[in-house]
Amino acid sequence: MVQTTNSVETLANIGPAMGRKLRSIGIETKQQFLRRDPYKIYAELLAKVDPSLCRCVLASLVGAKKGVKWHRVTQEAAAQFQRKYPNHEWANKC
Repeated sequence: MVQTTNSVETLANIGPAMGRKLRSIGIETKQQFLRRDPYKIYAELLAKVDPSLCRCVLASLVGAKKGVKWHRVTQEAAAQFQRKYPNHEWANKC
C-alpha cells in the first residue's frame, strides 16, 4: 500500500500492521478513523480481527485519536475501556 497524506498510518501510533487491521474493518483514511470512537474501534478489532489484542493496542488507538504517544494513555485508556465494557477480560496485559 502506498502511504498518502490521508493514510491512516499518518496518525500517531499507527504503523503498517495496525493500518492493515484497521483496513480489515473498513477504516482506510485518517478521517474515517477520527470520526469514530477509538474504544468502539478496539472492541470491533477484538471481535472481528484478533481477540488477544492487548491494552497497548487500545492505547495506540486512543493516542492516535488524541495525537499523543500510546504510552502516555495506556492506564487511562484501559480503565476507560473497562468502564465501557465491564465484562471484558484482558487476554494480554502489555
